[in-house]
Amino acid sequence: MSPEELVTEFCARWRDAAPEQLAEYFTEDAVYHNIPMEPVAGKAAITEFLRGFIGAFGGIEFDIHHQYVSGNVVFNERTDRFTLNGKRIELPVAGVFEVADGRIAAWRDYFDMTVISNSMQ
Repeated sequence: MSPEELVTEFCARWRDAAPEQLAEYFTEDAVYHNIPMEPVAGKAAITEFLRGFIGAFGGIEFDIHHQYVSGNVVFNERTDRFTLNGKRIELPVAGVFEVADGRIAAWRDYFDMTVISNSMQ
């Protein structure tokens, strides 16, 4: 599977909201960083983070608007849609994925945290 195919499939799987299945897309030493927050390092830590994250948000729909690949790096611009505190959220996101040996070695998402903060009020 190409890096682009892997990332596209991974993003589609978020609707299912199965943390253990999502974690299988990562290398053992992967780093997942939602840029407004602290990075999460290692597959085990990512799995735990995903359990809490999905527990709070449930399934998330990733609507990819643009995707660009350069070697093993995949960039996408997307809107993530989910429910938080009974409110439907549409979060614009720019994601950067680094793929190694058929798995995600690094994932960085850039977004405005105020969109989420405002929905918690």
